[in-house]
Amino acid sequence: QVQLVESGGGLVQAGDSLKLSCAASGRTFSLYHMGWFRQTPGKEREFAAAIDWSGAITYYAESVKGRFTISRDNAKNTVALQMNSLKPKDTAVYYCAAQGTGRVSTITSEYEYWGRGTQVTVSS
Repeated sequence: QVQLVESGGGLVQAGDSLKLSCAASGRTFSLYHMGWFRQTPGKEREFAAAIDWSGAITYYAESVKGRFTISRDNAKNTVALQMNSLKPKDTAVYYCAAQGTGRVSTITSEYEYWGRGTQVTVSS
């Protein structure tokens, strides 16, 4: 089991920056690939960013590429999502997730463990 707790969400204005953090506990954090997903009411949860267990490989959704940066600290069991140049369409609940098998994925169903999410609201 892996427990994930997100933090850092809030209300910001368009163009601002925000950094989300996810703290992991339980099984060895460095064994897991990590991802950030987001969801708005009435829509499917969508991929935002992912990072492999070593931190060497990262993937981003086209909608956030160039604005968001995912990183991890295996010594501190944390993964972060730095979000710059935020837009109103980035408004969503952001979830941290852990994937324990295979290659790092962008697919929601391949992630085994999920946090409860943190709300990010970007006003225009």
